[in-house]
Amino acid sequence: MNNLRRGFERFCFRNRDKGISNLMLYIALGNALVIVMSMVNGGIVLYELLSFDKTKILEGQVWRLFTYVFTQSGSGIIDLLFLYFFYLIGRHIENSMGTFKFNLYYFSGVILMDVFAMIFCPIIPDTLVIYTILPYGEMAGYLHMSLFLTFATLHPDSRFLIMFIIPIKGWVLALIYLGLEVIQIFNLSYPVMLFPHNLFPLVALANYLLFMGSDMKNLLPLSWRVKAGKAVPKKPAKRTGVTPLPGSMDYKRPSPQPQDYNHRCTVCGRTDTEFPDLEFRYCSRCAGYHCYCEDHINNHEHIEE
Repeated sequence: MNNLRRGFERFCFRNRDKGISNLMLYIALGNALVIVMSMVNGGIVLYELLSFDKTKILEGQVWRLFTYVFTQSGSGIIDLLFLYFFYLIGRHIENSMGTFKFNLYYFSGVILMDVFAMIFCPIIPDTLVIYTILPYGEMAGYLHMSLFLTFATLHPDSRFLIMFIIPIKGWVLALIYLGLEVIQIFNLSYPVMLFPHNLFPLVALANYLLFMGSDMKNLLPLSWRVKAGKAVPKKPAKRTGVTPLPGSMDYKRPSPQPQDYNHRCTVCGRTDTEFPDLEFRYCSRCAGYHCYCEDHINNHEHIEE
C-alpha cells in the first residue's frame, strides 16, 4: 500500500503543472454569479437551473452532476466573503499539492458526491417539491468545507484570526470542524427526508482521507507530531572502569563519528536511516541546503538569509 501511495505521489509530482490552473477562482466566481443573480432579481432561477436534482438528472439534465458546485448555499454579502476565503484556501492547497493533484482531489470529491446521491438518495415526489433544494443544497458546502480540513492538514500551524482578534491555529479549528460535522451527521431536525442526506459530510471526509491518509497526524499538536515521528532512541552501552581524563597518558582523543544517514528532516529530525520508507526532498525556496521529509516538505517555514 505504501508503494502504491508513493508511486501515486511521484506521478502527481511529475505532472504537477497539468490540469486547470487556479481552479478555485472559477468555482468561486461561478458561486458569486449565482448569489448576485439571486440578490438582483430576488429569485433563485439560476440556482434551480444548476442545482443537483436527481429526478431531472434522470430525465437528461446531466449538467447538474457538476454544476451543483456553483450552488453553495447563501445569498448575501457575508456569503461572498466566505467564497473569497475558500478561494484563498484553494490557492494555497493548489500551490502545495500542485495543479494536477488538486484537480484530482476536487473532481474526485464531486464524483463521490454524485455517486452517493444517485445511488442512495431517494427521488423526491412532486408533492414535496418545496423540499427539493433542501436535501441537496448543502452538497457544495460540505465539499468546500473539506478544503479547509485539507488546508489545516498541509499547514497545521497557520494562524486564523477569529473575529479579526483571537488567533487560533489551523489544526485547532480543524478539530472543532470535525466535531461540528459529527454533530451534523446526527442532526435529525429537518422535517422530511433527511436520511441519507445527513451523510454527505462523511462523503466529503472520505475524499479527504483518500488523499491525505496518514497526513491526518498533522492535526495533532506539534509536540505530539514530533514524538510520534521519532524512533525510540537506543540505550547507550554500559561503561565499565574509570574513564581517563584529558591530559593523562591513558587518554585517547575520540575519533569523529561518521554520519550514519544521508538525509535528515530539518523540522522533525527524522533520518532515512531510522525511517527508510520515508521520502526526503530539498526545498528550493529555503536559503541554503535544507532537507525535509514528505510530511513537512509542503508545510514548513521557509528559511531566509
